[in-house]
Amino acid sequence: MTGKPDVRGSLRRLPLLELLAPLVLFYGLRWLGVDQFVALLAGSVIPAVGAVRGLIAERRISGVRLFVLGTMAVTVAGSFVTGSPRALLLRGAVLTVALGFFLLATLFFRRPFLYEAARVVFDEEKQRVWERNWDDFPPFRQLLWRISLIWGIACLADAAIRVAVALLLPVDIVPVLDDGLLVVTLLTLVVVQRLYGRSFLRRNGLRLDGVRILPLAEA
Repeated sequence: MTGKPDVRGSLRRLPLLELLAPLVLFYGLRWLGVDQFVALLAGSVIPAVGAVRGLIAERRISGVRLFVLGTMAVTVAGSFVTGSPRALLLRGAVLTVALGFFLLATLFFRRPFLYEAARVVFDEEKQRVWERNWDDFPPFRQLLWRISLIWGIACLADAAIRVAVALLLPVDIVPVLDDGLLVVTLLTLVVVQRLYGRSFLRRNGLRLDGVRILPLAEA
């Protein structure tokens, strides 16, 4: 959380195929003269197929994947009702605003989003260390609450920008701006999280060694 920001590593962790393939398909179809609505609809098929494939591979109902599919269904249905491609462009904003409200809602849970999100990617040994950090160091708990709040607010701000971009700018340039905003938002959050986390822990006489919290005196 508080080590040196790894920008290239953050980029590699992005789902590049699902990020780039819809762009390539959209602009390829537009180059061939296909209507904006049809080109956007074709591009939205790729993440939908990815979500369905994930459900089949996991052999269980995933709330996240079902949410993604539900959001796609709502935006596609809305676009058919309105007849406007801009309704399809709002899919990213709907996902982001929902994520932002969920992150803020976890502030009222027993533990915030950032704590649980880290546990998902840790092995059993690191999970035990993470749990001890939470139990033994009040500043660590406070930090996770604060950073979860930052993520929630950032997602809502990101969604507001996406809505403005989708409604005000030419349709043909919105898809690339939408994906560019995703990269900028994620990398900005990673950098802010690391720098703020390191500073906050140091002010409280702590440091992060891997996933383990240690007093600065042991540095």
